[in-house]
Amino acid sequence: MAKAQLLHRSKLIYPDGAVREMMIWRIPEPTLERPHSLKYRLYYGDAAGICLVRYDNETGKGDHKHLKGQELPYTFTTVETLIADFQNDIASFRRTP
Repeated sequence: MAKAQLLHRSKLIYPDGAVREMMIWRIPEPTLERPHSLKYRLYYGDAAGICLVRYDNETGKGDHKHLKGQELPYTFTTVETLIADFQNDIASFRRTP
């Protein structure tokens, strides 16, 4: 059985201690929950470790996002759009006093 291939992994620690991590894998076969053949977890949390933004597609749930504890549906189109949407959500939290 083939394994998932890591396509992207990055971690950024902001000056205020907040953390952004992005991991994207290509899976060997598309599934009903991952028709795009990608598995991903994009995380942004504050310095205390509280998750403020997370995009993922865990087994059993498919594509979705979490914004400050609320789970919302997410429609995946492209990796570029996924990352842009994630970064836009982070920017909205970083602008909030």
